[in-house]
Amino acid sequence: MKWEENVRKVTPYTPGEQPKKTSVIKLNTNENPYPPAPGVAKAAAALDVEKLRLYPAFPEQTALAEELAAYYHIGTDRLFIGVGSDDVLSMAFLTFFDSGKPILFPDITYSFYDVWADVYRIPYERKALDADFQIRAADYKQPNGGVVFPNPNAPTGVRMPLSQVEEIVAANRDVVVIVDEAYIDFGGTSALPLIDKYDNLLVVQTFSKSRNMAGMRIGYAMGQPKLIRYLNDVKYSVNSYTMNTAALELGVAAVRDEAYFKECCQKIMNTRATAEERLSRLGFTFPKSYANFIFASHKTVPAREIFDRLKENDIYVRWWNKARIDNYLRITIGTDEQMEALYRALNQICG
Repeated sequence: MKWEENVRKVTPYTPGEQPKKTSVIKLNTNENPYPPAPGVAKAAAALDVEKLRLYPAFPEQTALAEELAAYYHIGTDRLFIGVGSDDVLSMAFLTFFDSGKPILFPDITYSFYDVWADVYRIPYERKALDADFQIRAADYKQPNGGVVFPNPNAPTGVRMPLSQVEEIVAANRDVVVIVDEAYIDFGGTSALPLIDKYDNLLVVQTFSKSRNMAGMRIGYAMGQPKLIRYLNDVKYSVNSYTMNTAALELGVAAVRDEAYFKECCQKIMNTRATAEERLSRLGFTFPKSYANFIFASHKTVPAREIFDRLKENDIYVRWWNKARIDNYLRITIGTDEQMEALYRALNQICG
């Protein structure tokens, strides 16, 4: 058909499987296994439904913006809020990567990066991680149209020292460098302090992992005011009302309960430490993780076989049929009870 010649064709991002059954153990999408902060439930119960007939406020003019700004000790003019970090990153790609030169990101990383680049017709180059799944700063010291990478990286869980992050930012002062910190609260060191020093640095975070609110779709970016103004210009040229009223109000309650936030992060890190020990005993190897998942490969049993057999037992983990990582499983850290069920199943499969 003639009209198909003008269709913008792209291979879409493939998220982790969302099973229809509710009785499964879901360790494949890096969701937080604990409920949102108690204050979120109270705020939800008190939500004024009458407000839903009105358009929401612009995110930067809301109590959520003020709450986040106060939490991070920055001005609201250094904050951009969007519909999850995916929306924030997408807007950042569209805003900042327009030079015609290839942007750079790792070959093993968040698999949405090349999708956005393809959608927006941005050329790109993937830079190979080393044998230990580490990003090599030297690979990002060439002419380019921008740089983006997660820290800690996904799906490996490997973190980069802040000094190396700064090395990459400092080597690319003529382009925007985006540091995707979706998993930073599980043992990483944020690059946020560097935004005062570098006007080309954008730090992106999310409520989906450590704030226990993947279903609310709240993400945000932090950088110098000029970067934020450019992001808002593009966002308001696409959709002025990106955030919904409920998310803007419930997000405030999530930020305010810092004690619960820290408690959940610590519980996940404690369970992760136990998982490293238990998985090692079961014959798995993995890089040290600083995220809420472990990227594991068994010494003798193929990852695909383990993936399939776990699924037969209603336990879902993530597997990719991709070069270099097709013998690895990404296992989200669940509750202690969920992880015990995982170990029992793995003992049957790999024992």
